[in-house]
Amino acid sequence: MKTKILFLGLALSLFTISCNKDKESNDFSADEAGVNAKIDLANDDVSDVVEAQFNATMDNSTSGKSLETAATATTNLPSCATVTRVPAFGTAPTVGQTVTKTVDFGTTGCPMPNGNILKGQIIISFVYQPTATSHTINYQFVNFYHNAIKFDGNKTFTRTMSVATAASPSHPIVVMTMDLTATFPDGRVFNRVGTRTREIVEGYGTPAILIDNIYHVTGSWTTTFPNTTVQTSTITTPLVVKMSCINVNKPLLVQGVITFVRNGNTATLDYGNGDCDNLAVFTINGNSYTIVIGN
Repeated sequence: MKTKILFLGLALSLFTISCNKDKESNDFSADEAGVNAKIDLANDDVSDVVEAQFNATMDNSTSGKSLETAATATTNLPSCATVTRVPAFGTAPTVGQTVTKTVDFGTTGCPMPNGNILKGQIIISFVYQPTATSHTINYQFVNFYHNAIKFDGNKTFTRTMSVATAASPSHPIVVMTMDLTATFPDGRVFNRVGTRTREIVEGYGTPAILIDNIYHVTGSWTTTFPNTTVQTSTITTPLVVKMSCINVNKPLLVQGVITFVRNGNTATLDYGNGDCDNLAVFTINGNSYTIVIGN
């Protein structure tokens, strides 16, 4: 098996030469796998932020617990991020009231604990129903950038509590509906439509500790490339998101496989064996290319 190591900043130019020589499988390239990995990385960071904001309101505004404050809302965010809320912090939402939270990362670049740089705002809204077992969480981007990639569009989470079993306590399962556009610094625009399901498999019993959380992610989506080519992506081995990788300043996606299909051709992106690193392996026609993800 042939293996190459490519940094994403160089991948486009290198693979333009490669693809011009052999047009391997309709121009499947490691650069495009890197594009998908960068969008996946942003999805997971945004998911962490949105879920944490929803949980902060539910955990601190229910009976017997203190009211949510600006300080508790930013517990899992860097100091360069601010959170505002309607109704204002210190005022308990009433049942059935819509809560709107704005997470502002500023305009100069706010480093997250895992090293990714965020700018702009995420506006989150949901109806306050503390006893419900299912919630819909909507959010939108306002001049939002993740590692210099601009994201536009709306997303919806459906958060449902699973039924407890002898082997597994009740825990949240979140289905993300995506319809977003990612604009890269070089001007390329990619549109993604589909769903991702994220389930917490470890750490839910310690809500005050984020670092021990582990998630499994499944789903499928289509991506429209700048040349209007449409690619279908399916998570064929569940992706593993390990929050403890923040401790070593690495991306949180550490395991799992995404399979891509385009014009009848197939390729895969393998995130590895669970180690906290910034590498993934893209494979096409028996040739493998190690790509570097993250900031």
